[in-house]
Amino acid sequence: MIDIAGTELTDLDRERLCHPLVGGIILFSRNYVDPVQLTALTAAIHELRSPALLIAVDHEGGRVQRFRDGFTRLPPMAALGRLWDSDAAKGCEAARQVGYVLAAELRARGVDYSFTPVLDLDYGPSRVIGDRAFHRRPEAVVALAAALGEGLRQGGMGTCGKHFPGHGYVVPDSHVELPVDDRAFETMQEDIEPYRQLGLDGIMAAHVIYNCMDCNTAVFSNKWIDYLRNQIRFDGVVFTDDLSMAGAGVVGDMLARVETAYAAGCDMLLVCNAPDAVGQVLANWKPAVDAHRSRRIKALLATAPAKSWEELQAEPNYQSALLTISRLMA
Repeated sequence: MIDIAGTELTDLDRERLCHPLVGGIILFSRNYVDPVQLTALTAAIHELRSPALLIAVDHEGGRVQRFRDGFTRLPPMAALGRLWDSDAAKGCEAARQVGYVLAAELRARGVDYSFTPVLDLDYGPSRVIGDRAFHRRPEAVVALAAALGEGLRQGGMGTCGKHFPGHGYVVPDSHVELPVDDRAFETMQEDIEPYRQLGLDGIMAAHVIYNCMDCNTAVFSNKWIDYLRNQIRFDGVVFTDDLSMAGAGVVGDMLARVETAYAAGCDMLLVCNAPDAVGQVLANWKPAVDAHRSRRIKALLATAPAKSWEELQAEPNYQSALLTISRLMA
């Protein structure tokens, strides 16, 4: 999964997005001007290939929402956790409504998939998770993430739990440092519990070393991916976190990162904000074709047509959800 620099496709973008090793694109704020431009961009990307490329974005709510003007501003997930504390049923219904608005608005503009929900537990001191997490208690995370996932599916979108097996305990930000979690495996079971309980379509692995399992980060660990597949019995798409992040540097240059993550069992490898590295990988990586991995990724593409923006505005459920979100944002 690669990215592009601008708000419309260049000839080089088209060439790379048509490369057989590329299976998706992730969009960032720099790729967004307004809803009309985004709709044109996603249509141009989808027209490049059949089956169409998966178009993804980090659109969680709170601090992490790539498209803002022209989209509903979504609350941080911690706001849903606070509501759950006072009224669990209301918290879950609000989570479902947030998931619906998130998915339906993105689908209306041609985006297929958002990397959400965050399943990390809120231990407090993390520099990167914070209010992106629903709650400290795993039962709250499971309930709220399940409800959010129900809303996502109602809006025509799958789920992506992150960051497996848990990024909430470590303090450093893996974008700029290499975090190490030194807890015993038994102590980590609370973090892993949401992955056991939830029916997820995708999971994003963390750039964190867990000493109890491996000297590699989870992204590069065949032990962690094997545990996910064979103990948790997960058969959806395993994504790497961005391989350009500092936490991914433990195994070498970008080609080594891609090769190691793929050998560990990751299905989709994110190479972001590194166009030269993308060129290196596409020219030199020679993986064995794995039809099962390809089928997993294809399954993330929605089959039902998206509702238009105009249809959403006339929909009572959507309008009700907007009222709930406005209260959460107040």
